[in-house]
Amino acid sequence: MIALSLIFASCNQEDNKPSDVCKYINPFIGTDAHGHTYPGALLPWGMVQLSPDTGNKEWDWCSGYHSSDSSVMGFSHTHLSGTGCPDMGDILIMPMSRKPMLEPGSKKNPDEGYRSRFSKETESASPGYYSVKLEDYNIGAELTATQRVGFHRYTFNGSNDENKYIIIDLGHGLDDNNVESRLEVFEGNKVAGYRHSTGFIRDQHIFFCAEFSAPFISYITYMDGETGTKNAAEGKICKVALDFGKDSGKELLVKVALSTVSEEGAEKNLQAEIPGWDFWHVVENAREKWKNQLSKITIESDDEDKKTIFYTALYHNMVSPNLISDVDGSYRGWDGKVHKSDKEFYTNYSLWDTYRGTHPLYLLLYPDRNNEFINSMLERYNEIGELPINEYGINETFCMIGNHSIPVIADAFLKGVGDFDIDLAFEAVKHSSTSSEYNFKTDWPKYNRYGYLPADSIITESVSRTLELNYNDWCVAQMAKKMGKSEDYKYFSNRAGFYKNLFDKSTSFMRGRNSDGAWATPFDPFKISHASSGGGNYTEGNAWHYTWHVQHDVEGLMNLLGGAEKFTSKLDSLFILEPKVYGDGLTVDVTGLIGQYVHGNEPCHHVPYLYTYAGKPWRTQEIITEIKNSLYKNSRDGLCGNDDCGQMSAWYIFSSLGFYPLCPVSDSYVIGTPSFDYIKLKLPNKAEFVVKSHNLSDDNFYIQSVKLNGEVYTKTYITYDDIKGGGVLELTMGSEPKKSGIENSL
Repeated sequence: MIALSLIFASCNQEDNKPSDVCKYINPFIGTDAHGHTYPGALLPWGMVQLSPDTGNKEWDWCSGYHSSDSSVMGFSHTHLSGTGCPDMGDILIMPMSRKPMLEPGSKKNPDEGYRSRFSKETESASPGYYSVKLEDYNIGAELTATQRVGFHRYTFNGSNDENKYIIIDLGHGLDDNNVESRLEVFEGNKVAGYRHSTGFIRDQHIFFCAEFSAPFISYITYMDGETGTKNAAEGKICKVALDFGKDSGKELLVKVALSTVSEEGAEKNLQAEIPGWDFWHVVENAREKWKNQLSKITIESDDEDKKTIFYTALYHNMVSPNLISDVDGSYRGWDGKVHKSDKEFYTNYSLWDTYRGTHPLYLLLYPDRNNEFINSMLERYNEIGELPINEYGINETFCMIGNHSIPVIADAFLKGVGDFDIDLAFEAVKHSSTSSEYNFKTDWPKYNRYGYLPADSIITESVSRTLELNYNDWCVAQMAKKMGKSEDYKYFSNRAGFYKNLFDKSTSFMRGRNSDGAWATPFDPFKISHASSGGGNYTEGNAWHYTWHVQHDVEGLMNLLGGAEKFTSKLDSLFILEPKVYGDGLTVDVTGLIGQYVHGNEPCHHVPYLYTYAGKPWRTQEIITEIKNSLYKNSRDGLCGNDDCGQMSAWYIFSSLGFYPLCPVSDSYVIGTPSFDYIKLKLPNKAEFVVKSHNLSDDNFYIQSVKLNGEVYTKTYITYDDIKGGGVLELTMGSEPKKSGIENSL
């Protein structure tokens, strides 16, 4: 196994070079507690996510890996990062140095199967690289990847005459079920095959082609419980154990290419991306690609842990969405058919989460990639007539509410960086906001008739669903306004105000309402609702969380609550109430509590910034400093909740920069408080936006004064135009709140 000093050699060059960033990436952040991340090797937004699987059942193993484990089943090639539902884990590879077994065995007794014990002290991970020692076999396992190919290096450290086997298990998956699989063993050093599974992802198809650096001398194939020596197997569950003999040398390399189309497509991907066998060349290429993406932001600080948390957060925003197109442009579409295009297409959209911070981050720093994601959404609309809601594995899961592809599309269009068919985009967002044919959980006639989704006729989450739809309606209205569609603008602007119909003045909460206008009873503002555990009027939250979910009209919400003072008083209550989870249903998503504020779940993420709207930015500065310092750590349990394809991390990135998109699609970012003395954004148009913080320290987190491009600045926000043209935002910090000289202009 290569020494860490060699792995990081290319990262320790001159200051201000992109290579410096790599040493601040800790892929293990979020692999413990409930972060649900994985530590394996991949490229930014790549098709392959090659990572160890330590378990494939239960909630904390959604990514296949959890740091509580001490044994590993093997290394599979597809994973979801930070999600709350498990799937993927396709095409498992496991080396062995003793008589092969075709079942993984148990965590309690790994000797029952091909599992191996491991120690975290032997694990190493960095961008594009992962390694671990498999203790039961004395094998050093190392992984790297290109966009479509996973590359394994196994070093057999035992005696020269030990056995060398590779297991390929197509029955393995993360809490899913095989529909069918097949594999074919070709003479010499190649195996190809296919896995079709169903689970959280209803209908997933993964093809692969694997090549080995040495020929195998024999093999055992497995098909639905029967073993043999046939070179092909096809059934529900297929596996193979490849014997490389005792004379094949200590090192064995394996290249595994994926495709959504065919084994032939996978082989083309393999030959195009890794034609040779130079493992370290692929490692270095992967690292270079990561450096190029991560270097969009430069920070200066003496706090090494904060830099690691920050850059790992940026890293975690580039592990998904994921590529589905082959090198020749072929891909399996959302209609289940094979298509070909000169565009690259992507899947895995956790949009209920990522519209809040992740996609605004892409828009700011990676607009070309964000356009590729949007074009994928629109291609899906072309094929099946609907935009994604929460799509994984080219399948809609309907696991969350709202249709938050809408703000992603609207934001790119309104900020003038949308490289897609605008007319098609508006058709798609309007259709997704008026048709129930696909999104059957939204009853648009009732929504339009009552001005809310009635609690007595909507199965679950009527309040949360209404509020999420109101925000999307506002986004559609902004698109319509810019496009000169006055009737659509009026229609959707009216619907964007429906949130007022769910505000109960007697309790000062957003509350479920029945078809006859009566408030739904019983009402407990603390009780957590969850659709998968008996229902309720809220989504993974309660009335304390969702009452604030009016991102597009904070002033209107403030008026409902009785003005700025009552608004901030209720906010204060939110943060000082007992940090307790109330409810008899599934509450695992409700984590990271400060009072009744829940940072471990996304609907609360904008709430600390609401103080600024009410003229108390120092309270925003206090709360977000507490969140950054207490709920993010440079450790395996460094995330307080599911990372959800990057959103938990995106909050940290923006909040460390010193501003946050409280209302994505608007042109403003609310100023918070920075984490670093110097931050530079390298923007796509070659401009640079710099945030300089004077007198910043652990105690000096209150902003005393602001300058923008050398001029005194009293607004509590900056605009997208302020940033995109480049410039300097200077913040002078102090240890006491600054409560005067601030223009309440949001």
